[in-house]
Amino acid sequence: MRAVIFDEFGARPEVREVADPAPPAEGVVVRVEATGLCRSDWHGWQGHDPDIRPPHVPGHEFAGVITAVGAGVRGWRAGDRVTAPFVCACGRCPACLAGDQQVCERQTQPGFTHWGSFAEYVVVHHAEVNLVRLPDDLDHPTAAALGCRFATAFRAVVHQGRVAAGEWVAVHGCGGVGLSAVMIAAACGARVVAVDVSPGALELARACGAAVCLDGAALAGPDAVAAAVREATGGGAHLSLDALGSHATCVASIAGLRRRGRHVQVGLLPPAQGRPALPMELVIAYELAVLGSHGMAAHAYPELLRLVTAGVLRPAELITRTIGLDDVPEALAAMDRPAAGGMTVIRP
Repeated sequence: MRAVIFDEFGARPEVREVADPAPPAEGVVVRVEATGLCRSDWHGWQGHDPDIRPPHVPGHEFAGVITAVGAGVRGWRAGDRVTAPFVCACGRCPACLAGDQQVCERQTQPGFTHWGSFAEYVVVHHAEVNLVRLPDDLDHPTAAALGCRFATAFRAVVHQGRVAAGEWVAVHGCGGVGLSAVMIAAACGARVVAVDVSPGALELARACGAAVCLDGAALAGPDAVAAAVREATGGGAHLSLDALGSHATCVASIAGLRRRGRHVQVGLLPPAQGRPALPMELVIAYELAVLGSHGMAAHAYPELLRLVTAGVLRPAELITRTIGLDDVPEALAAMDRPAAGGMTVIRP
């Protein structure tokens, strides 16, 4: 098969012919019809994930068709249209047995623990726990957009953030996951403040339902961003998300909350880049909640899929660019710079 592969961290990836994968026991092989390009893939390429061992194929949010089924897999067959969470669970550890597969103790992640979906085929382990059947009227690019960023944003806003109609929600960083969070929060009846340094990203946030858009580039650091959010919301956001993953956006998100507000960290903060100094004095004085959000379990997808097929949520509108495998090396390298917003989908 053709795949995007890098031989060492930070070295420019190449498109090469590599061996086709075989289905593992309890797993399947999926022919990739569409896969998203995510900032997490950039972090992996840069060596920020300890699970990756080059040579390596990135890619973790995908949709496609099963082509081969491993021994012991029940309920799935070749030809089924599927997607899967980026966190693939074992189904047997205490976290999985509690229904928390998104924090599985023995999780696998395509594009991290094993070769991913920037290829014509990808393996999904423990298929019965992790595969999600796609509705007939949901196309593969839209389904691929759900796999990491949209599903992660859905759980961050709805389940972890416990958003309520009429609340103020601040979203710091309007890339794929941030725009997803804006759309989801607005659909839930919240009033959204979107913060980004890109005018194009803010324009997309406005189209997704943001009531207020703040240009982070025009504000002098996280304290100024937080003050602008507090002013726009009449005292601070009830719920705030760092959807980018930087020291500045994390601090600004927490500092922009009102008393007893809730911060959800969605964007990655790899230890290799240093750990941020958080304003814990505010966490204590205002009784703030600081939460993480790490994907969404496969069993939780039906709720999201119902809202997508009903047209309440419209992830297809966030896809702003479609490219082929040959375009991936340049697109991946460009992710160290602020983007115009939206999602890039790859068609292998």
